[in-house]
Amino acid sequence: MKENIEDIYRVMDAIEKDQAMSQRELSKSLGYSLGKVNYILKGLMEKGLVKIENFARSSHKLRYAYVLTPNGIREKVKITRDYLKRRELEYERMRLEIEELKRKVGE
Repeated sequence: MKENIEDIYRVMDAIEKDQAMSQRELSKSLGYSLGKVNYILKGLMEKGLVKIENFARSSHKLRYAYVLTPNGIREKVKITRDYLKRRELEYERMRLEIEELKRKVGE
């Protein structure tokens, strides 16, 4: 999958929080294009990390539910760990840069 790991994490996290969200709702809540959400979901389904199920939303319509598979849950944990490590490194680099800038301006 060629998408950014952060985007994949955010889609998986949103699915875990609310399986009943449509692709359009996922797109809107994440601020991603509908095509991007569709692309990420297709990739997750192809890898067996997400499955799609039908459920009755009302008496007149059927709707899909996106569900993380057991492998999807394990992969999300791994992605979360990797994402957290990356963010911690970014935070540390930013903290050091801020300290350096403060020294330069005499604070």
